[in-house]
Amino acid sequence: MKLVGTEAELYDSLSGIPVIDAHEHLAPERVRVKQHLDVFDLFIHYTKTDFLCAGMTPVQWERMHNVEIPDEKRWRILSRYLKEIRHGSYARPALIYARHLGFDDITKDNYGEISRALQADNRPGIYKKILVDMCNIRTALTQAGRTDYELPFMVPLMPMDNWGNVRSWKAIEEMATGVGEGAATIDEYLEAARKGLERWKEEGAVGIKMISLPYDVPDRSRAVSIFDELRRDPGKKIPEMNPLRSYLNEEILDIAAEVGLVVAVHTGVWGDFRQLDPRHMIPIFGRHPGTKFDMYHMGMPWVRDAGLIGKNNPNVWLNLCWCHIVSPEMTVSALKEWIDMVPMNKIIGFGGDYGKPVEKVYGHLLMAKENIARVLGGRIDRELMGKSEAEGIARKWFYTNPKKLYGLKV
Repeated sequence: MKLVGTEAELYDSLSGIPVIDAHEHLAPERVRVKQHLDVFDLFIHYTKTDFLCAGMTPVQWERMHNVEIPDEKRWRILSRYLKEIRHGSYARPALIYARHLGFDDITKDNYGEISRALQADNRPGIYKKILVDMCNIRTALTQAGRTDYELPFMVPLMPMDNWGNVRSWKAIEEMATGVGEGAATIDEYLEAARKGLERWKEEGAVGIKMISLPYDVPDRSRAVSIFDELRRDPGKKIPEMNPLRSYLNEEILDIAAEVGLVVAVHTGVWGDFRQLDPRHMIPIFGRHPGTKFDMYHMGMPWVRDAGLIGKNNPNVWLNLCWCHIVSPEMTVSALKEWIDMVPMNKIIGFGGDYGKPVEKVYGHLLMAKENIARVLGGRIDRELMGKSEAEGIARKWFYTNPKKLYGLKV
């Protein structure tokens, strides 16, 4: 993107800023480097949605990523639909990384060279090269259901649903026995959950992640009744949304605060996003004033509602992870309004939100810096702040705010 004037100057000043990458799904590097890597891996994860919406079939998607199929056949699938999605913001980080490798575009003539370059780099040190050396990321907060990261800058968050969304007696027993506890009663199970969260904390986790859903108002008597019913009938399974889950979640939220874990919350922007409305969380935020919540994804598309939630709840932070590639324009527009509403220490500016393709973090971060330069540069031009103030705010969003929220020692 071409920036001009104050926006371009501010963007340039952000080139060396330290960054806390506030949300990824990256596996440990030792897992990643054992995997085959090629140009088609630059088009996994979120670009899948765009490809399918453009007309690619699920069978074509699978064939495009099947390494046993000749690359030229895979390329014919990719090239047919790449022209339809290449201007979308999901595809842009792949094209940015190709340019970093020295290619102006991804074409029939160079896709093989790009694959060879990617695979040549796919060795120990690739995470440091991209995250630390290229992006100046000091810490990457990573939620992949594990804590066994060998690199000090990879810091885990763990899924709260492991403990809260138990829908059978087998699941309850497995979670409790996994930490050496019994679960004859709901209170025993909650003690096991406390031990589980404490273990995650000891293993380096700084938070747990939940999902904004239309939960029931917590009702202990109903939860106990369902828990006891599952114990009496081990073959029974309950629906995904149920009073037991709602009650366990709310108890675990208080445990998280006592243990010292931040609670990240997925809101909006996936699948049937109506079920992920950030407004579902408003009463929950109010019932747990001692718990720190990191509300992900701007609540897209409910960005104004999310801004008001951040404005009115001292225990809620607003995290722009994923947003810069979902819609740069929605992100910029929302941030312009959020500056008028939300304290500057409550916004977290970036999270790549990728799994296998760590390469795309680089392009996503450049897009985040562009968006923030546009927002803050406009404030400078309207004489609502000075350049040094804007640089200080950007540093807060990219680094200081997530560092303080999660208690990071970087």
